[in-house]
Amino acid sequence: MVFNEMPLKGAYVIELEKIEDERGFFARSWCMEEFKKYGLSSQLVQLSISYNKRKGTLRGMHYQIRPYEEDKLVRCTQGAIYDVIADLRPNSVTYKQWISIELTSENRKTIYIPKGFAHGYQTLVDNTEVLYQMTEFFHPECARGFRWDDPIYNIIWPIEERITSDKDRNF
Repeated sequence: MVFNEMPLKGAYVIELEKIEDERGFFARSWCMEEFKKYGLSSQLVQLSISYNKRKGTLRGMHYQIRPYEEDKLVRCTQGAIYDVIADLRPNSVTYKQWISIELTSENRKTIYIPKGFAHGYQTLVDNTEVLYQMTEFFHPECARGFRWDDPIYNIIWPIEERITSDKDRNF
């Protein structure tokens, strides 16, 4: 695995190191020792899948507050997403800044999102599936978010037609 730190400190893009031959390839996508080597949380307790029927589906911006903050690993296993993270850590030099990355089933990249970040994405194609791995269990009483179009963050989304939930529209 290749760990590339993103401009928002503590967030990483993780790429596969493929061993390829005429059959295809083999690669590790998770290794506790590798994560520890980079100082990243390595205790995963929950795995979730999000399936999205239509291009333009927007989910976010979500996070959990203390005492149940979570680190997340996010990967697109089918289709393509425009993935966004925003730094919510008041003492961070990148506080209130956001960054995006395209995750696809073809590029097989994973993003590591540390505690103190909000996360969201917009699907770029129909029938997109996203895999989440978390270091904390979901606690609805600690779930928070902000609107995808909050002017404080001014996130630029690639598709104007946005399919959102009532919950996300009402943040």
